[in-house]
Parts: sequence; C-alpha cells; structure tokens
Amino acid sequence: MKTVERRDSAGASLSDEPQRVDQGHGLSLVTARGLPEWGTVRRRAIRLGRTGGPALLALAILIGLWQWYAAQPEIDPQFLPTPVAVWAALVAQRDILWGHTLVTLWETAVGFAAALAAGVAFATVIDFSPWLRRALYPLLVTSQTVPIITLAPLLVLWFGFGLLAKAIVVTLVCFFPVTVALADGLRSADPELIRLYRTFGAGRARIFWSVRLPGALPALFSGIRIAITYSVIGAIFAEYVGASAGLGFYIELKQHTFQTAGVIAAIVVTALLSVALFTLTALVERLALPWYYRGRN
Repeated sequence: MKTVERRDSAGASLSDEPQRVDQGHGLSLVTARGLPEWGTVRRRAIRLGRTGGPALLALAILIGLWQWYAAQPEIDPQFLPTPVAVWAALVAQRDILWGHTLVTLWETAVGFAAALAAGVAFATVIDFSPWLRRALYPLLVTSQTVPIITLAPLLVLWFGFGLLAKAIVVTLVCFFPVTVALADGLRSADPELIRLYRTFGAGRARIFWSVRLPGALPALFSGIRIAITYSVIGAIFAEYVGASAGLGFYIELKQHTFQTAGVIAAIVVTALLSVALFTLTALVERLALPWYYRGRN
C-alpha cells in the first residue's frame, strides 16, 4: 500500500499527521516520523501486563506471606529472616556480592561455551554416522544417571580449586541438553525438502548446511535455554565443593556464620542471574531466527 503525502490548501505537507502504513499482517497507525501511535503503545503495554502481571502478583503475595510469617514473635530471625532483612543484607553486601557474581559468571561463561561447542560437534558427528549414534547415544543418556554431586568433589580433587574444575562441572551439566536437542532437531528435518535438494544433486554436506542445520536451530535454542539456566547452578555447586570466590563460596561462608539473610540474598542474586541469562538467550534466538518467529505470528 503506497503512502500518499497529504497537503493542506496552501500546499504545505501535513507530515506530522498519522498515516496508515502496510506492515504485512495488517494496517497500523504510525506517525510520518516512524513513531508508533499512542494506541499501539498502549496495546503493547496491556499485552505485557497480561503476560507478566499474574506472575508479579503471585510473587508479591508470596513475599507478603513470607514477611507476615517471619515477623511472628515465635520465629527466630536467625533461621528465617524477613524479606526486609534480606533486602538490607543485599544492599549492605552489594559490592561483595557483585565481585562474587562476576567470578561465578565467568565460570559459567567458560563452561557453557565449552558445552555448546562440544554438544554441537557431538550431535553433528552422531547425525552423520548412524553407527556412532547407536553406539554413543545410549552412553550419553546413561551418563546422566551419574549424579553430579558425586563427581564435583573428585573434579576439584583432580584439577584443583581454580577455574578448570568449575568449568568442567558446568560443561557436564550443560552438555546433555544441548546435544540431545540438536541431535533430535537434525533428525526431524523436513524429508520432502531433503528429497528436493537431492533431486538437484545436493550432497550430504550441502543438505546439512542448507536444510538440516537451519531446521534444527529452534530445537538447539530450546536446549540452550535449558542449559543456560542449569549452568549457573552447576557453577555455584562446584564453588560450594571447593573455591575461594564466587556465589557458592559466599553462600557457604554465610552458612558457617549463621547469617541466613546473607545466604538468601545470594540465592536471590543467583535467581536473577539465571533469569538474565535466560532472557539474553531468548533475545539472541529472536535475532538469529527471525524467519521462525515470523512464521509463528
């Protein structure tokens, strides 16, 4: 739909008036300067409130109940501090918590990057070789029956208290969801599209890069979202086993001194860090797969 410039009786352009522009899925009112009309902004705000409003309301109710129960005279604040006390500890220790958070974030980034690279490579290999898939896939599933709580102390014993042991723990935690998600995504490629490419003489490598891998990216990002959430937990658990810095070390230190408010404050920071990484992953997915989300609208 073409936009017609409107002019008044004197011939001046009415560039500031709202005009209708075609956005593919329908018409929406925007100004000539490209800014959305107030009605559009209001509808988006209402949609955001409907999706996030119930969760925020439930969280507020839970915090209110927590505050009421923890403030009872028979409750020892040393064992169950109020949300106000937790917030005070969070504010008072913000600089120390920030330093430990950076350590945990670095361990998470290194371990997750290694898991992502290894998972993509492993899933690609077993996809190209049916024999390797039958041989290694059951072992991959069986490896998840070994609790990480038994491996983390051994890894710290073997590799010391530095970055390597923590990164290995994070890699072990994140490797499985990334590998399984990509492997299943590669297997679910469109068979009709693969036959079409073979009709034009495309080989296995060309079909993999042009059909199988792009089609598997949504599944891969699903596995990444799961892995990135668990990665922070893996890093903190490794720090809890043995470390000299990090949120896990901070939590253990506060537990030994019976500072429960500090422990809960660190847990809050951990939850916020996991949510931030999950949100960042979702944003990267939308930027990397615009065609996928356009098709779902």
